[in-house]
Amino acid sequence: MSWDWSETDLARLQEFLSERGILNGPITTRRIGDGHSNLTFLVSGGDCRVVVRRPPPPPIPPGANDMLREARVMSALSATAVPVPEVLAVAEEGEVLDVPLYVMGFAPGPVVTTSTPAPLDTPEHRRETAHDLVDTLIALHDVDWRAVGLGDLGRPEGFNARHVARMRRLVADENGNAPTEFADIDAWLLANTPPESDATLIHCDFRIGNVVLEPGAPGRIAAVLDWELCTLGDPLLDIGYFLATVPEAGHTPNPTAELGTAMLEDGYPTRAELRDRYAQRSGRDLTHLSWYTTLALWKLAVLYEYSRRRVDDGIGDPYYADPALVTAFLADARREAGLPTPVVADA
Repeated sequence: MSWDWSETDLARLQEFLSERGILNGPITTRRIGDGHSNLTFLVSGGDCRVVVRRPPPPPIPPGANDMLREARVMSALSATAVPVPEVLAVAEEGEVLDVPLYVMGFAPGPVVTTSTPAPLDTPEHRRETAHDLVDTLIALHDVDWRAVGLGDLGRPEGFNARHVARMRRLVADENGNAPTEFADIDAWLLANTPPESDATLIHCDFRIGNVVLEPGAPGRIAAVLDWELCTLGDPLLDIGYFLATVPEAGHTPNPTAELGTAMLEDGYPTRAELRDRYAQRSGRDLTHLSWYTTLALWKLAVLYEYSRRRVDDGIGDPYYADPALVTAFLADARREAGLPTPVVADA
């Protein structure tokens, strides 16, 4: 995204932060993060730093990029075992910008993507980091969502079938049919939809690149980021998605797994080892896990295809323009579901 703070926007943000005692005096901003959805800025004033999150420039798809929802979820989780940044302030649409935003505390540790920094880059510390990822996901799924005031966040009953139906509408034609390249996976998901395993809070974008680690060994998770998609649903979607984002040796990573290729380094557990830790520590039955991992990969393909079409319409992020990104997710989804690779007829 090419959006940046104008002088007027920056002055309004400075006033907003000063009035709330968050930062005083002149401020500077710098874009951080590897995402292609919401925009995240490190805001500095004197010796203090905070983080500001805002959605991408309008037009915004209905129900997407909900900053107020994200801030609400993190505030509710602040008293739980799930590590989240502290929400310092929230601005409604028009209060600072033409979109809502929120301000959160800055966690100074690393976000691991393509390499693990020192001193966390030993096999032992990498393994501990990965184990803490799984344990943090379990902690999220153990949260009493009613007690923390998030009982209205979603409808867990019928979540699986409804989630598939909602996602497929993003790319279906006027008759409700999936695009040809999606059809085989689409049909497999519909034919094999399992009943919900449970009803918990789910993150829906949990991966190594969406957490901040403590800067010192052993690399525990300091904060889980990017809560905009959090809802009430089946916890197995979270572990299925997480595994879909873990790269595998000898296999070309899909676009999301490319954001976590550090997990190919010595010490990080394999997908199977991560799955087994989740199963053993959570006590959940993972019999149908392949369905959830396939769903996660198909869902990513849907979102990338939807975003690609927005680029064609002149309103999207150019990152999504390459149709090969969609093809990569679909190929992994077929592999996970055990479906054959479609035969492409000669032109």
